Amino acid sequence: MRKVLLILILFLFIGFGFYYVQDYIDISPEELTEKINVPQLKSNQSQKDKTGLLHGDLFSMMGESRQHLEKQQGEPIRKDRTPYGYTWWVYTDETSNYILYGIDQDEVVAVFATGEDISSDPLQIGDNYEDVEQNFHFEDRITYQTGLSFYTFILNDTDIQTNPLIKLADDLFIISYFDTVTDTLSAVRIMSGDTLVKQRFYEMEYRGSLPEEEELSDKDWHEIEQGMKQQIFDLTNIYRHRFAVSPLKLDEQVSEVALLHSEDMYENNYFSHTSQDGNGLKERLEAQDVYYLSAGENIAAQHTDAPAAMEGWLNSEGHRDALLYEDYNYLGVGVYRLYYTQNFILKP
Repeated sequence: MRKVLLILILFLFIGFGFYYVQDYIDISPEELTEKINVPQLKSNQSQKDKTGLLHGDLFSMMGESRQHLEKQQGEPIRKDRTPYGYTWWVYTDETSNYILYGIDQDEVVAVFATGEDISSDPLQIGDNYEDVEQNFHFEDRITYQTGLSFYTFILNDTDIQTNPLIKLADDLFIISYFDTVTDTLSAVRIMSGDTLVKQRFYEMEYRGSLPEEEELSDKDWHEIEQGMKQQIFDLTNIYRHRFAVSPLKLDEQVSEVALLHSEDMYENNYFSHTSQDGNGLKERLEAQDVYYLSAGENIAAQHTDAPAAMEGWLNSEGHRDALLYEDYNYLGVGVYRLYYTQNFILKP
């Protein structure tokens, strides 16, 4: 081991000033800065102390026990596993409001929320982008330190426009999802620093070590995929309600078509509406004897989870059109690993 001088710029959230400290840490040459890229998806945060802004009910749950959550919110309608060590507790009125609380080792470490009546001060669903940016000053490099490890999340221009990251405290972050068509806040995701590192939403540089990824069996993945399938269906109708579009019914036969396409893309390492045998959605539906008047398809890959995929579709013109098309009345959803497919159907 050798001494490597690391100039660690540590801003103190006190008053209006800041200072930096030089520190020495024993690290090996292999542990020097490495870079992680987020596949397919495509700072330091303003040093004003924002902890005084945490008044919303969502923020009050961060760090609380599952017993406290259950006492405050009651039993969830479902508990959905994730690939990241925590489990989503699902709370929704199935129409306009949707909240996921991430429980890891008996503690709330993440929250995802969208809807009409979400208490999330200082942010509110529907807030204008410019107003939020003015309050939080979105930046393209944001740091997080835990022990002797340092992580820098690097946001590109698209990230800044659609899902900027806000650092509220040393171990408290918000991903603010914006609808770029309406220019308003669509959803919020509150996370601890460790959870943010595990999910790798952004390109990342780090010194030290990365958390070990959980080893998952096919059985584990099947359970996770079923949860994400239901989340996509739920959120589809939440967003359709937001734009005064009638809800869809889940079609399990069409969901099988969607699942087979997601699995085929994963297994054969491609990403397209056209299968490698040349078949498109029409042929895939016919092969499963699905009868319909019209149909459409959304696909996504490598988004870190189902809510992230949904927000991606909302900000893509063609995908948004399918998501909010009034005439569709049924939906099939298929998730395989991190490949996502929606098949929209109009039936008589």
